[in-house]
Amino acid sequence: MILAFYPSGLRPTSSEETNMAVGIFAGIAVRDFDSALEWYKRLLGAEPAFYPNDIEAVWQLAEDRHVYIIRDLGRAGGAVSMIWVDDPVAEVGKISARGLEPVDVEKHGSVWKYVFHDSDGNETGIGGEVSTTE
Repeated sequence: MILAFYPSGLRPTSSEETNMAVGIFAGIAVRDFDSALEWYKRLLGAEPAFYPNDIEAVWQLAEDRHVYIIRDLGRAGGAVSMIWVDDPVAEVGKISARGLEPVDVEKHGSVWKYVFHDSDGNETGIGGEVSTTE
């Protein structure tokens, strides 16, 4: 299950504020659309939710939370993002079974981030809280 991600300073602090709608539509520029499409299918474990045109593919991670790839030669390779999940160890196990391995693991106390790089160098982290007994 993909959880909501609130950037530092934007996390709701009271019960009233938790009803605030938060959405994201994050893009990742790539050079070779067809190759990137196959890579992101393996990373995300699903076909895209839709294709707006022949150079974009969009995955819905959760309600109002999307990530997309777009062929854009001039901007490819500079994306840095993280997808917060409720069990990053299990999620990375599924990704590994689909043939992708993280290039690094960053551990910040109980929050771990597994780092993946596509062929353009875009970084996608899969992270979340990990039980301290692991």
